Amino acid sequence: MYRLKYDPAAEAVHEAMPSAASEALTLALADACHDPIAVTEPYGEDDGVVRMLITEQAFAVLLIGQTLKTITVLQVTYLG
Repeated sequence: MYRLKYDPAAEAVHEAMPSAASEALTLALADACHDPIAVTEPYGEDDGVVRMLITEQAFAVLLIGQTLKTITVLQVTYLG
């Protein structure tokens, strides 16, 4: 299982989202903690390190740390 970390700006956007959109992103991030490559899409070049997590109303840019088993949420965008 991967440990989730947030950039402070990304966390602020996630917290400010409407509850339904926030919950969907939270559940998707929980899935990513189990298998980040399977539930995310490549962000640019498919290097397995920088990935996108896409929900119906938001997307997040993630940094996958394989060695320390961390996922850092770098950016959250609400598509509302």
